[in-house]
Amino acid sequence: MSERIPNEFRGQPEPFFTLLGLQIEEVQPDFCRMRLPFRPALRTGGEVVHGGAIASLIDNAGVVAVWSNVPPEITRGATASMTVNYLTAAEGVDLIAEARIVRRGRSVVFVDVTVSSPDGESVAKGTLVYKLSGGSPR
Repeated sequence: MSERIPNEFRGQPEPFFTLLGLQIEEVQPDFCRMRLPFRPALRTGGEVVHGGAIASLIDNAGVVAVWSNVPPEITRGATASMTVNYLTAAEGVDLIAEARIVRRGRSVVFVDVTVSSPDGESVAKGTLVYKLSGGSPR
């Protein structure tokens, strides 16, 4: 991991994050760049990366971007909605997601995510709506 990744994102990732092999490459306030390394377990037909793996990359990159810039009283959150548009098949390549916050409200955050191949070809676009809250669970 690069020095541009804050300490709070250097700890143990969630189990699903690890299962997919996701790697955080950069985090700044309201931004995350994340890599999904290609491996055969993520394929659908042939060498094509499964759409579900791409959707998971979009969600995880967006969530890290959201949590990169929240006040300490915010303790919980969840993806409220997500839209994915697949632009082309990704065949046998790592994928890179760049997530950027579009707008932060008091409790709702809007995120745009672009997924590209290493050569810069756009593979998918995603949008996330993320709900933040504080205090103890109800």
